[in-house]
Amino acid sequence: MEATILNPIQQHLLMMFAYDSNEEHLKEMKEVLAKHFAKKVDDEMDILWNEGKITMDVIEEWGEEHMRTPYK
Repeated sequence: MEATILNPIQQHLLMMFAYDSNEEHLKEMKEVLAKHFAKKVDDEMDILWNEGKITMDVIEEWGEEHMRTPYK
């Protein structure tokens, strides 16, 4: 079996939670991380919008895309 190598963020989180098994804290941390990454996506989308790489036409095209894998 191949060893899993954890990145520094994963290592830090494991150390941080090694002493805390509270379910409420886990829920709070999930919310914090979700908000953090949602903000990063929003910021990047704003940059693409301001550069003209994303327009309303592009967004409407995304809404019409069918990205599901067809069943056989």
